[in-house]
Amino acid sequence: MFDRDQASHAAGIELIDAGDGQATVRMRVTGDMVNGHAMTHGGYVFMLADTAFACACNSHGPVTVAAGADIVFLRPTGTGDVLTAYARERVTSGRSGIYDATVTHDGEVVAEFRGRSRVIDPGRPA
Repeated sequence: MFDRDQASHAAGIELIDAGDGQATVRMRVTGDMVNGHAMTHGGYVFMLADTAFACACNSHGPVTVAAGADIVFLRPTGTGDVLTAYARERVTSGRSGIYDATVTHDGEVVAEFRGRSRVIDPGRPA
């Protein structure tokens, strides 16, 4: 699934690890990713966490998409910073799941993300 994710590749997101309901991704913040306050735009932080979430919930095999997600931004980052997002499965029930992702920079938590997943095609691999 990640190999076909053109949006994540365009943002420079790298897949570090994925499997068994978890995933880790990384991204270097570029000058094109900062807002008018010279801080990483929240949309890019969300995108990084969402990519980790997508890789984690698709690591089981069937095609799974986001049913919803929330994020809390805790500290700013900027140009040149390397952000890492680690997502992990919290619980699944039937076709639904809940995943948490933590975004960090230099060991400090930047944001906390919670995603809700839905398997849309149990018979088709991700």
